[in-house]
Amino acid sequence: MSEPPRPEPQLLDRLRDAVEAGFPAEVAFLQDLVRFPSLRGREAPLQDWFARQMAARGYAVDRFSLADVPAHPKTAPMVDADPAASIQVVATHRAKDPTGRSLILQGHIDVVPEGPHEMWTHPPYAAVIRDGWMYGRGAHDMKAGVAAMVAALDAIRAAGLEPAADVYVQTVTEEESTGNGALAALLRGYRAEAALVPEPTGHTITRAQTGTIWFRLKVRGVPVHVMVAQDGSNAIMSAYALIQALYAHTRALNEAGRANAWYGGQVQDPIKFNPGIIRGGDWASSTPAWCEVDCRIGLLPGTTPEEAMAGVEEAVRQAAKGDAFLANNPPEITFHGFQTDPYVLEPGSEAEAVLAAAHEAVHGEPMQARLSTAVNDTRYYGLYFGMPGLCYGPRGEMAHGFDERTSLADLKTCTLTIAQFIASWCGVRPRA
Repeated sequence: MSEPPRPEPQLLDRLRDAVEAGFPAEVAFLQDLVRFPSLRGREAPLQDWFARQMAARGYAVDRFSLADVPAHPKTAPMVDADPAASIQVVATHRAKDPTGRSLILQGHIDVVPEGPHEMWTHPPYAAVIRDGWMYGRGAHDMKAGVAAMVAALDAIRAAGLEPAADVYVQTVTEEESTGNGALAALLRGYRAEAALVPEPTGHTITRAQTGTIWFRLKVRGVPVHVMVAQDGSNAIMSAYALIQALYAHTRALNEAGRANAWYGGQVQDPIKFNPGIIRGGDWASSTPAWCEVDCRIGLLPGTTPEEAMAGVEEAVRQAAKGDAFLANNPPEITFHGFQTDPYVLEPGSEAEAVLAAAHEAVHGEPMQARLSTAVNDTRYYGLYFGMPGLCYGPRGEMAHGFDERTSLADLKTCTLTIAQFIASWCGVRPRA
């Protein structure tokens, strides 16, 4: 593959001026995005607003639900959610007599629960701006990226240009729990020669991502009055013992992972295990008769989800053997949510080279790569639908945490980089 041509300085200057002029509107657009509490199952109001925003810009808008697309082997089992209520939006720029290469720009608008509001400095959906940062749940992960991809196209238009190829602007749900939203857009029929997902990578490209498995442990116990607790069986403490066994299992996986071609010697303990939700018991003075724990564990390239799930089952099985009650009352494991393959963006694609050239033109230095211990939606494009899936976006802090925030200066720079990438990849022509 030959080296892609460097971006033309005059075009870059036009785009820079357009991004600068449009930045107040971009910040306001991001504030509107953040002010929607688009938690799982509650994304439709934001998606309806987004659809109207894109229609007002002249895009052809397709609004559909997860129930509107066929099943696929990689469709993950959803967790306590209605597929018909999970809304996806695709806004299409259709080029007349296209001469460039087509592109998908995709961002997720679902956010994770915010936790106790009193532990935030600012209300989580107020989109407060302070000292160059915007605060709010989803501001960093990943509504800043959504704002950047829309504003990049706005800047191209403001510069009097338009992409010379088809561009699909997609906002999806379920990224934080299954990935079914991104898969649904592909199953709806949307294809392109490359896809860019502007997750908040701090202006680096994600070279590899681990897979993720979600599962629920269900443990039973024998309820008795606490005064004779020794005669019962405490399901919460039994679940705790299983959690410790799964931590030991994770340590063993990370030890073996030192030989992994991508993560070995690069990332310490790349496989992460987390017991994230626990429910159990009915009365403080009774030994609990039940306990459920929702957990997450990662997997490295070279491991399949099926192998990872089998490993979890074996670790729990072995731990239960050592407990007199659990040996005769085996824990139940239910796999739901994420069942994702790891993904490696192999170096050498022309799409990556074009993005790298755009990055260097804007930043004045080469684009760096990162290894992620979490997942993003690019795996669907790269693994199953034969197109390069590029994950590159702005900088922020505290994803999934209190006081989540995104850097507005980095948002502006990333918007310009994406605009230049679109112009180089798709080509541009005077706007009709």
